[in-house]
Amino acid sequence: MKTLTFEQFLPISIETAWEFFSSPNNLERITPEKMTFKITSKVPEKAYEGLLISYRISPFAGLKFNWLTEITHLKHHQYFIDEQRFGPYKLWHHEHHFTVVEGGVMMHDILTYDVGKSIFGWFASKLFVDKQVQEIFDHRYTTLEKIFGKA
Repeated sequence: MKTLTFEQFLPISIETAWEFFSSPNNLERITPEKMTFKITSKVPEKAYEGLLISYRISPFAGLKFNWLTEITHLKHHQYFIDEQRFGPYKLWHHEHHFTVVEGGVMMHDILTYDVGKSIFGWFASKLFVDKQVQEIFDHRYTTLEKIFGKA
């Protein structure tokens, strides 16, 4: 199991940050295009506790996976948590935290994931999963700077 943390300052209001990140429709905008990430369920404009979101994703070599996550916790303008219910990971727990700071919002993510303990899980993690997770967050960082500006 791995736990990663990511931080990014966004020079925007908490209202703007929440408006963007609490909309499931923005997930495709901040996911690398090469992953062919596509939401396959009907989603509302805003996330809420208990919301199930299904996706189709192709993280490598044209292999396609179905993925189902649930928004398990949400506190308006402060945080939300999504957890995998079905998909390519043994465990996926992603916390999104937002804190008002001088000049904007500090976004703090805590991601805990596990691909499994089998030899395949270990091999996949070492070969590409860990690198790809980092690439997803690097891409998101760059994309958010383009959308909202640099600090």
